[in-house]
Amino acid sequence: MEKIKMDLSNLNKVFPDDFSQEQIAKAKTAFLKKLSQTAHKFYGGKIQTVPKAGVFGFNWFNVWYTPGVSKVSTDIRENNEASFDLTNRGNLVGVVSDSTRVLGDGDCTPAGGLGVMEGKAFLMKYLGGVDAVALCVDSKGKNGKNDPEKIIEFVKMVQHSFGAINLEDISQPNCFKVLDVLREECDIPVWHDDAQGTASVTLAGLINALKLVKKSIKDVKIVFLGAGASNTTIARLIITDGADPGNLIMFDTKGSLNKGREDIKADKRFYRKWELCEKTNKGQVTSIEDAFKGADVLIALSTPGPDTVKKEWISAMAEKSIVFTCANPVPEIYPYAAKEAGAYIVATGRGDFPNQVNNSIGFPGILKGALMVRARKITDTMAIAAAHSLADYAEKRGIDPENIVPTMSEATVFPVEAADVAMQAIKDGVARINMTWDEAFAKAKTDIEYSRNMTQSLMDTGFIKTPEDSMLQEALDWAVGQVK
Repeated sequence: MEKIKMDLSNLNKVFPDDFSQEQIAKAKTAFLKKLSQTAHKFYGGKIQTVPKAGVFGFNWFNVWYTPGVSKVSTDIRENNEASFDLTNRGNLVGVVSDSTRVLGDGDCTPAGGLGVMEGKAFLMKYLGGVDAVALCVDSKGKNGKNDPEKIIEFVKMVQHSFGAINLEDISQPNCFKVLDVLREECDIPVWHDDAQGTASVTLAGLINALKLVKKSIKDVKIVFLGAGASNTTIARLIITDGADPGNLIMFDTKGSLNKGREDIKADKRFYRKWELCEKTNKGQVTSIEDAFKGADVLIALSTPGPDTVKKEWISAMAEKSIVFTCANPVPEIYPYAAKEAGAYIVATGRGDFPNQVNNSIGFPGILKGALMVRARKITDTMAIAAAHSLADYAEKRGIDPENIVPTMSEATVFPVEAADVAMQAIKDGVARINMTWDEAFAKAKTDIEYSRNMTQSLMDTGFIKTPEDSMLQEALDWAVGQVK
């Protein structure tokens, strides 16, 4: 055992030497949850508001506020587009959720989602140079049921304060309607990161995994476990990028999606799932065991494991199979078990395992790219452009079965991705302003470096305090006790 480091870089080595791989995996999950609880209490959350303009004397408040700011208000009244130049709107995202599907924990009440939404804001600032505000709302109607119309109305009302909206942790089927309506009826990008973000990064991982196993996206057989917002959007983007829909087989809690699923057809709220029923699963396979036979790829975003996906299912897959098990906080099967069953490439949504296929490398760059050109929406082709940007970036610096996508530590990936997305927005005709790729890259890089340097400066000067070593040790001792 090693003494745990503050940067947690040696997390696999701090548990008892007699722990099995499964015990280490469980202990890591327990440790991260306990440390998160303690650290959030230590800091009182993780986001604050900091001025970006100086106070060179108290008379400057007459500039930043009344009477001087009156000129800003009247300018914007005459031309609303000026709000992007005269306020922080052009670099500000509203992270909106009703907290009805928070990670793997389900409905956590509106306030229960604040930790996750603040986390999105934290990542946007540090990785993408984008400011963000957590907005957790109560979407329950008079009948006590969650009403998508309440979220739609809320976003329409607040859109004038933001350059983009990031939807998060909204349960299905409401998430489908909320996104589709707001994408068309708002004049700023409305992005559902659980769906489009996860889909973009998953596609990036798949592109590079297929390169390594020398298989073509148009030929591979793909099994999807889970048919929520994430997987249905992943399937849509994969099909758009060249996969044969007939080679895709998707399962929800009631079985495979196919033309015989009258229960899905009858419920108009699940129109996205019915679209996949009509175009996928050309063999009308109904058995999950049959679906896995000879499958090249598994993409699972379903019930947290570790036993949701059976080892015998993976053993039945084709040679050099690709397995993405991305449930949070515990993957449907642990990577070591999937490898034992014969998987060649394994990815999860977690950063403490190889191949983190997680939207954290997607949304900061994608939203930054959209904001820089003041896009009116984020199209599917913009999401696909981001996927290829991530895949190309990783390929240029080298990929292998344990390293198929960039990581959050690769700072340059975000301005590259932002520039590629900005160019696609211009190509798609949804950008308000034009710029070159080099201009977009330079601006994104400058803003991201500013955010990172500011955070480091606050740490160096003590305005952001370093947690006590005892906090880490207490979390570690607690985690070990939970597993023993």
